Amino acid sequence: QVQLVESGGGLVQPGGSLRLSCAVSGRAFSGVSMAWYRQAPGKQRELVAQITGISSTTYADSVKGRFTISRDNAKNTVYLQMNSLKPEDTAVYYCYAPLASAWGKGTLVTVSS
Repeated sequence: QVQLVESGGGLVQPGGSLRLSCAVSGRAFSGVSMAWYRQAPGKQRELVAQITGISSTTYADSVKGRFTISRDNAKNTVYLQMNSLKPEDTAVYYCYAPLASAWGKGTLVTVSS
């Protein structure tokens, strides 16, 4: 059974940066796609970024140029580097493994002065 554990969330001022991590266990990690989603209060969960097994990446328009998704297959970990954060980036961020339909429990990111 796949387990995903996110970390790295917190409170940051507008314009600041955070790096989220998602540790994956329970199955082979290299070669499979991974994704980050987020859900803001009162809104639906939305796709933020995804990375394929060969590290091709796609991003939501709202985060292009500010967020970077990456992976370290040796550490079974996927990352989300978030720069130039805005108050509208405030949300719970979830790691997702599409092949296993597995979600992490999420990590809260709050962007506020």
